Amino acid sequence: MSTLPILFSFFDSESIVNHIHQALNYEIGKLQIHEFPDQEIVVKIESDLTMRDIIFVASLDHPNAKILPLIFAAETVRNLGAKKIMLIAPYLAYMRQDKIFEAGQGIIAQYFAKMLSQYFDSLITIDPHLHRIHSLKEIFSIPTAVLHATNAIASWISHQVVNPVLIGPDMESAQWVHEVAKKTNSPYVILNKIRKNDYTVEISENNIEHYRACIPILIDDIISSGMTLIETTKHLESLKMKKPICIGVHAIFSGDAYPHLMNAYVSKVVTCNTIQHPSNAIDISDEIIQFLKKEQTQLG
Repeated sequence: MSTLPILFSFFDSESIVNHIHQALNYEIGKLQIHEFPDQEIVVKIESDLTMRDIIFVASLDHPNAKILPLIFAAETVRNLGAKKIMLIAPYLAYMRQDKIFEAGQGIIAQYFAKMLSQYFDSLITIDPHLHRIHSLKEIFSIPTAVLHATNAIASWISHQVVNPVLIGPDMESAQWVHEVAKKTNSPYVILNKIRKNDYTVEISENNIEHYRACIPILIDDIISSGMTLIETTKHLESLKMKKPICIGVHAIFSGDAYPHLMNAYVSKVVTCNTIQHPSNAIDISDEIIQFLKKEQTQLG
């Protein structure tokens, strides 16, 4: 009987699960989620889980419809004899509400972390949106690991772009832009952003006109409304810069953000496959595989 972990794919995570399976020979578990006419659900597991470590792979974009099935599945596999349950969430939701912005609000990031900590024994994620919370250890009571997409992004740029200049649209993007610039030996510029509301931002450039001969590469962690990148492209167009390539770690693309960005002053939009989307061109599976090879026993 195998003692290797069993993988379960949730919400279009088959690509990452298959890469892990092929690299590490982990078993892929069989799971069904049935929804009744009244929209209640039941989870059915068709694998023997007795004393086996379980890995759920579930990206938590658009989380509200995903959380209940995930929790029910976690409780079901534990009831069926699972030893430990790890959650790999390539995109981890609810990290942006990390303080009380208006009277009467709560710190949702803390509440979400507390809930996940009740149902899982460990967590792996890719580049969570950490701002005022500096480490997941501050809000999770289970072991956590934060992996990064910078190696995969740098590799893509090195193979696809000649003479790039990397651009961060705001100070929050500086951590990714700096690392990718170092790995690709490229110049970089961090711009200034003032957010007016969920859909309106202002961008000011910072000596970027010195790089007119370069291919601009805009890098951000989350592309949601797309307005930050769109406003940045307007500045680049006004400066007669070349059309930029937009790279995002997490392809949220709320509403019609994707076609709006594609119709902006851009040459290409590229994202990592932390969230399944037509723009995916950068595979982060190897970051997860290498971590599981080296660190999984420590996580448990």
